[in-house]
Amino acid sequence: MRKLSMEELNRVDVDSFKNQEKIPIVVVLDNVRSMHNVGSTFRTADGFAVERIILCGITGTPPHREIEKTALGATQSVDWEYHPNTMTAIEQLKKEHYTLLAIEQAAGSTVLQNFETDSQKKYALIFGNEVHGVSDDVMKAVDGCIEIPQFGTKHSLNVSVTIGIVLWQFLQKLKLL
Repeated sequence: MRKLSMEELNRVDVDSFKNQEKIPIVVVLDNVRSMHNVGSTFRTADGFAVERIILCGITGTPPHREIEKTALGATQSVDWEYHPNTMTAIEQLKKEHYTLLAIEQAAGSTVLQNFETDSQKKYALIFGNEVHGVSDDVMKAVDGCIEIPQFGTKHSLNVSVTIGIVLWQFLQKLKLL
């Protein structure tokens, strides 16, 4: 077995990526404090070709050295916007007819593998702060909540890991993989 070379991977350049069709998913970061998590989100969003990222509240924004450390240039390819308040972003997404889903441990949540996607819908997946999760006001405004089953002693997964798991599952369910 041998690793593929960069040429064999046949990756598109940034301009081509910007013009290619994206999956109908927006990733919303609700007050994510770690710049490394923000950078990882950009890199994962690039890998799965999501529509855009919305950074809210205390979430750091590019350009920033700590974001670039993990984004590895994905801040140049992935569209993003910033809102000082997550609820403003939520209101905008509702007007754009997105289905708003918090990724959180909550009463009435749907286990990720049981969530049924609809290929006719656009989704906004909302990921919260590393300590406090998705804020209470946002939880009251969402259309649903998805939870990743966990079996260890910790109460949560790292937000950047969660984003990768959820996006992978959504792409499979939307039959894009």
